[in-house]
Amino acid sequence: MTMAAQTDGVFRSVCSLDCPDQCGLLVHKAGGKIVRIDGDPDHPVTKGNICNKVRHMPERLYDPKRLQYPLKRVGTKGEGRFERIGWDEAIATIAERWKALIRDEGPESILPYSFYGNMGLINAEGMDRRFFHRLGARQLDRTICNAAGSQGYRYTMGGSFGTDPEDTIHAKLFVFWGVNAVSTNMHQVAIAEKARKNGATIVVIDVHKNQTGRWADWFIPIRPGTDAALALALMHVLFAEGMTDESFLASHTVGSEELREHVKAYDPETAAGITGVPAEDIYRLARLYGSVSPSLIRIGNGLQHHDNGGMAVRTISCLPALTGQWQVKGGGAIKSNSGYFEIDSFALQRPDLLRQASAPPVNMNRLGRELLEGAPRVRSLFVYGCNPVVVAPEANKVKAGLARDDLFTVVHDLFLTETAAYADLVLPATSSFENTDIYTSYWHLYMQLQQPVIERYGEAKSNTELFRLLAEAMGYDDAPLRDSDEEMIRQALGRESIRYEELVENHYAKVGARLPLPGKLPTPSGKIELYSRQMADRGLPPLPTYTPLNAEAEEALPFVFIPGPNHHFLNSTFSNNEKHVTFEKTPKLHMNRADAEARGIWDGDRIRVWNGRGECVLTVASGDGVLPGVVVSQGLWADAPGTKRLVNALTPDRLADMGGGAVFFSGRVDVEKYEES
Repeated sequence: MTMAAQTDGVFRSVCSLDCPDQCGLLVHKAGGKIVRIDGDPDHPVTKGNICNKVRHMPERLYDPKRLQYPLKRVGTKGEGRFERIGWDEAIATIAERWKALIRDEGPESILPYSFYGNMGLINAEGMDRRFFHRLGARQLDRTICNAAGSQGYRYTMGGSFGTDPEDTIHAKLFVFWGVNAVSTNMHQVAIAEKARKNGATIVVIDVHKNQTGRWADWFIPIRPGTDAALALALMHVLFAEGMTDESFLASHTVGSEELREHVKAYDPETAAGITGVPAEDIYRLARLYGSVSPSLIRIGNGLQHHDNGGMAVRTISCLPALTGQWQVKGGGAIKSNSGYFEIDSFALQRPDLLRQASAPPVNMNRLGRELLEGAPRVRSLFVYGCNPVVVAPEANKVKAGLARDDLFTVVHDLFLTETAAYADLVLPATSSFENTDIYTSYWHLYMQLQQPVIERYGEAKSNTELFRLLAEAMGYDDAPLRDSDEEMIRQALGRESIRYEELVENHYAKVGARLPLPGKLPTPSGKIELYSRQMADRGLPPLPTYTPLNAEAEEALPFVFIPGPNHHFLNSTFSNNEKHVTFEKTPKLHMNRADAEARGIWDGDRIRVWNGRGECVLTVASGDGVLPGVVVSQGLWADAPGTKRLVNALTPDRLADMGGGAVFFSGRVDVEKYEES
């Protein structure tokens, strides 16, 4: 009997959220429903500890607002009025509309829009990619999260390869750089806490003294977008005071002499004027980093969301090579470890099914702009695994684009999201606990198998089943569009050392790859590239460089606005669930006390936050947690009627210096006390 068919018991599972920890779970069932979720104590890394988001997941799975059957819009777009229809009508309607669009305007008038609301590889980038390749739809650049930093790190290291988190227990110095790890990487925090009991020091560098900053031994506040300048100043001191590992530099890097000369211009006094970090603190941090081994830098997601975010990550990623930390167990850096998994993306996604692509791909950060101004015109949008009204930049443009009468929109989701309110058809999606899928962490090195734990909720369907139905309705008989979930998993594992049978038996398995040092990295030189000829050929500075934020692209407003994550949501997930909202209480704006008082604003006041793109009304939290000239919000709150808390109404849709990444954190705003009209 399958796990889903068993009404009672405890079953192994895996967390599907877009989170580096990707916890092993134990799911408790009674009467056919999940009644409790605990961590799996046998998981080698997460070891039974889970966050409150997942512990309270049953409230989300059985939320009365969860969709159970397909819906057709009967009101105006954005109004949220729908009526129930059957799956046959929904599939037939989509196929009829798309066949007409393909005939009259071409397949590239249809745009899929998705991200990793569910991190399962088969549901997030399997049958959907195959189907849209075969259809010939407009391609989407999925760059909203980590594109800039991943490209910057790749220029240095050749790919997403870092330190095995299990080894970091040996570190004697942790530098959490631009990551609120207490809220977003709790198991790295747990490892660091154990190491601290053995004498390790924990340093946090961030724009906001959040929970991670308060936990640190030493919190270093920094001005937004100046991280590269700080890293270059650290290099200046390391070279100047003889704290570099010359043997490692000679054997495993290219460009160390060019870098040595280059960083002479970034003395701590100069960097202090840029970063707001006092020169004496820069000397202290450099000497700490240069003298303590093993030392680990945990590079966060946030600092790449700037105009200069790719170069910031590239610059920080050069530091471990200077002190030879890559050859010390527990030393080095972690940005992402997804490169260790040898998933056969070609076999999974089947790009060979795409016969021709004439139009350029759409960068997902510019959805609003594309819907309003793009050519060729997008005439149909299919949204799944994502809620762009809340998560995409320039939210007011996104709303305006979705409101177009000539746009046929379909949304596949668990809930009637803010985006779904604009849809013509809304289709109910399964949760990960109802699917078969495989998961690869971008932090630890374990692959995990999810098999259905519960029966499907109402008439919900998984992504893979939905796209098989659409392929059949469109008349596509290609064999890859009929593959089962298990067949797709086996195909994806074609180059991987882990076998499907091993996952079925054990539920997880550790990938065998390790950082190839000594050996050959997948950079052009095969070494760590402190100087990158590839970057020079692409018109980028070949050495790590500090470039200020793009002030010319912003209004001359007094505050840099940082819309960071909060503790109980994950992007927009959970923001519509009552229990998780209760935990967070109210959306706040963290502001320096002196800035607030200069405007007659006091802690707890309601304030209007605005720029030329939009406005929000939030509650101020004033104090010393941010530097003057900086304001920080936390969490992507549901865009509920009668509220103004859609923070991405304020964020720009321009692109970062590398990878087409988002620049959520490089916008500027003004703040004033809110007066009720």
